[in-house]
Amino acid sequence: MMDRSTAVPPRSFRLLRRRGSGGVYARLAELGYKPVHFREEIRCRMPSGGEAEQLALSPGTPVILICRTAFAEGVKAVEVNEMTLDSASYVLEYEFDGRR
Repeated sequence: MMDRSTAVPPRSFRLLRRRGSGGVYARLAELGYKPVHFREEIRCRMPSGGEAEQLALSPGTPVILICRTAFAEGVKAVEVNEMTLDSASYVLEYEFDGRR
């Protein structure tokens, strides 16, 4: 089970809502919680009726679910982003190094 706790103090949430260049990751960096590591969990499934309607999916089109967790240096998760994508509209491309 994913730990959804955060290292960002609740009093800082107001700053995170501020708009500006760089989005939420820039706001986290301003608070001293610059994301340095990310983890993505990817799943595919058929959409719910509401998802199919909101995404205007053709019948039989699955969705891709991505849950991205951002971590700052030496702390727990600082952001969790859950996305639902139309599988016919996206190509997911990843590169990996073989070294550890």
